[in-house]
Amino acid sequence: MHIQDIFQRDRTTFSFEFFPPKDAAEAESLFASISQLEELKPSFVSVTYGAGGSTRELTHDLVVRIKARTSLETVPHLTCIGHSEREIEEILERYAAAGVGNILALGGDPPREQPGHDRSRDAFRYAAGLVSFIRRFNESGRHPDPRGFGIGVAGYPEGHPETPNRLLEMDRLKAKAGAGADYICTQLFFENRDFYDFRERCELAGITVPIVAGIMPILSLQGMRRMAQLALGARYPAPLQRALARCGGNPDAVRRVGVHWATEQCRDLLDHRVHGIHFYTLNRSDATRRIYETLGVSDSRSLRG
Repeated sequence: MHIQDIFQRDRTTFSFEFFPPKDAAEAESLFASISQLEELKPSFVSVTYGAGGSTRELTHDLVVRIKARTSLETVPHLTCIGHSEREIEEILERYAAAGVGNILALGGDPPREQPGHDRSRDAFRYAAGLVSFIRRFNESGRHPDPRGFGIGVAGYPEGHPETPNRLLEMDRLKAKAGAGADYICTQLFFENRDFYDFRERCELAGITVPIVAGIMPILSLQGMRRMAQLALGARYPAPLQRALARCGGNPDAVRRVGVHWATEQCRDLLDHRVHGIHFYTLNRSDATRRIYETLGVSDSRSLRG
């Protein structure tokens, strides 16, 4: 289903993100989680794409497997880094042939083993170029849907880590929207005021596509520190840090605080009429299911229409 139809059908979208498993054991564990989350009837799910295309085949295989074995609408990620136009075209052709309806177009990160990666060799320097390329593919009529792929792009409520100039950052986001993006999915954040400010700045810039809020519950202190090290710009509000400090390092307490904080974020976002909420699941189902239960959402369809 094209993402435009999904947003028209669902007053508020709920979606989940997965990453490709590395081996058979991880694959079975992931599909156990996917099976549990499928019961919540999300609007769609997305599958990540490794730095520099390092999980290209794994991403494709997982997308096709989810499509074949579940009723879930799947949105694969696709990045600019490390690809020629021909390689990107081949990826789009394979997804079109498989009946995949949507793509999340991203700038992407260089592979860790290639810290000096030369971006001049990439087909596109920024995601706006990738969005334009997908639009041209759509116009070629090679997708079974006459509209072609629906296209999502990333937004950064706390600021893009590579673009400290917030005005330039908004110019680049507007360029992605102008190139043909159908919606924006934000990077994770822990302070809703950052999201509301970002949404208002989009309105001021004339960006009118739906904006989906990215939420990731903190499940461990180690995971929290690892996320900070990834330089995603994630800020941890003082009240959240105080609540975690009160846990005294107890893993179960940390998990409860993390899920509670994310649940309150979601409640507040729903009260402020967010277009959608996207859960970074880390390939697990329990935290997301608990958030749903606390919010009183039996499944995503309860917020449709």
